[in-house]
Order: sequence, then C-alpha cells, then structure tokens
Amino acid sequence: MAKENDRCINWVKTKLAKAQSLKKEIKPDGYVMIADCTFFGRSYGFIIFRAVELKRNIYINSLMFETVYEYEKGRIKVQKLGFKIKAMVLDGRPGVRNLFSDVPVQMCHFHQKQIVQRYLTLRPRLEASVELKVISDTLANATEEEFTAKFNAWGDRWDSFLKERTTDPITKRWHYTHKRIRSARHSLKNNLPYLFTYLKYPELNIPNTTNSLDGSFSWLKQKVGIHRGMTKENRAKIIEYILNN
Repeated sequence: MAKENDRCINWVKTKLAKAQSLKKEIKPDGYVMIADCTFFGRSYGFIIFRAVELKRNIYINSLMFETVYEYEKGRIKVQKLGFKIKAMVLDGRPGVRNLFSDVPVQMCHFHQKQIVQRYLTLRPRLEASVELKVISDTLANATEEEFTAKFNAWGDRWDSFLKERTTDPITKRWHYTHKRIRSARHSLKNNLPYLFTYLKYPELNIPNTTNSLDGSFSWLKQKVGIHRGMTKENRAKIIEYILNN
C-alpha cells in the first residue's frame, strides 16, 4: 500500500488507524450455518457464524476464550438480525450442542477424526487402537448404519480388553489400563447421534465438516502473518475487514 500510494509505512498505519470497518449488507433468511472460533495467540480470537449457502460470515465477534456463552451470544445476535438457523455444523465443543437442540446439528467429521487421532496417535500400535482408527477414518464414506455396526462390533470384540485395570502397588488404587482408547471410544459414542445428520436431511445440503470456515481461517492467518509488528488495534481492523468481506 505504501508503494502504490508513494507514501511511507507510517502514513499507511495512520490511515489504517482512522479507517472504519465496512460491512456488506446481507438479506436475512433461513440458512444452514457453521460456527467456530479461531485464535491469534492465547487469548485473542474471533467467533464466527457463517451461512453455508452464501459463503458469507453473518456474525463476527472478538473474544478471549472459547466458551458456551460466546456461542449463545452469537445465536441471539444472529436471530436479532432476522436470520433463521435451519441447521448447525459444530466442532463438538461440550455444551454448545445444547444451544441448538431445536435444529439439526452436524458434528464435524474432521474434528471428530482429530479427537480420535489425539488419543490414538497417527500410528497406533495396539491392535484395538489400529482397528478403531481404521473405523473412524471411514466416517465420510459410511452410512450411519454401516458405521454404527462396525463401531459396535469393535466394542464387543474388545470389551474385556477395555475393562482391564491396573492397580498401583503403593496406593492400591486402580485405573483403567487403556484409558486413551477408552477416551477415543467415548468420544465416538457420545458424538455418534450427530455424525450423520447431514444424511438425514438431504434437502438442506448440510456439510459434514466445518472446512468452509476453517479454510478461511488458514488463509486469514497467512495474510495477517505477513504483516507482523502491527498494533493490536490495526490488526483487529484488518481481520474484521477480511472476515466481513
């Protein structure tokens, strides 16, 4: 910008500091929406509600922490703007689904696979872990019936293994030996009712991931990362401008 206008960088910074964020008007209507958060550092981020059909962000708000309350504020604001939520795609954060119990909710397949991967690693060694990871990797290509049948069959096969306990020789307290596999199983079992919502409502064209929003996050962070050294206020203006347009 400095080169294009034959000015110094400080001139650009001054103009940016005085600039007002402009938002394009969007006609309120009913849409399938994606909601997620992204952060620039530990305690500086944004929550966004995105209309899938429009490929536009409807609600943007800065935040310090990702909480259920922030999602609740987002829903209230979206509805006050006149938008109707036909369905929601979420990343599975505990408690958030309850805010949208009156509409179809789809759990993001990408986030679900990431959760399983976090517990089992990319290259699990135990046979039970290997089998569960293979099952979770079929999410996008399976029907609810197919996936549920494979998941339940896996659970029956490894039931005794998952119940194995280890006792501390000193404290005499016990814990489950395979806690990480149990956690991966718990996540899939808990989210199973929301993993195939997109197939139950074909007329809504619900995406099975939050990729539409996550992709814009990656692009945004790349753009912002180029301009290191900006003040927090100017950086916020640039982020909000990009997210609103």
